[in-house]
Amino acid sequence: MMRNYFRKLVYLALVIGFSCANAGAYEDFFRAIDLSDTRTVSQLLARGFDPNSRDEKGQPALVLAVKGDATGIAELLLAHPQLDPGLRNPVGESALMMAALKGNLKLAKALVARGSPLQHEGWTPLHYAASAPDEQVLRLLLDRGVAIDARATNGSTALMMAANYGSEASVKLLLERGADTKARNGSGRSAADFARLAGRDALAAQLDAAGR
Repeated sequence: MMRNYFRKLVYLALVIGFSCANAGAYEDFFRAIDLSDTRTVSQLLARGFDPNSRDEKGQPALVLAVKGDATGIAELLLAHPQLDPGLRNPVGESALMMAALKGNLKLAKALVARGSPLQHEGWTPLHYAASAPDEQVLRLLLDRGVAIDARATNGSTALMMAANYGSEASVKLLLERGADTKARNGSGRSAADFARLAGRDALAAQLDAAGR
């Protein structure tokens, strides 16, 4: 009877100790990502920490690393054989979408090579790439055959995003690849309208002319 009792106590102690250790590792892992501490992340991964873990807000580790410009940590995660590169956060953003938005061509190439999905329903990496400061990631995605006129949740296209937020080089590239200048989003706005909203009147006139 006493022997069984002590066995239960030992078992509970082990379970509690394991849970506490895991909780500590979890906190250390996401703190390390925030601090770009590649050494700690590398050590935790080597000890078996799950590279697909999410923080308390549901953000996948890889998305956080790319979003926070923790390139070294992103590369560590991408090298892990158990990583799922296509995980998305609660609002549907993937690591590739973050890399595209930042214009980080090196990481975008690594994510594509690792198998991150290039397109899906709603907002896509192409929409984010079109909003970037240059056209490099946009070109990467177009060269891999993504749908150029894919519609976001609100009906917007990559051309609309480029007209409002992106570079003129991105607009030019999309036009060269045959983007639909006459498309309108759920609010009835065209790419030219988006350019006007951003105060880019010359670009709006160019898009109007291309749509005639």
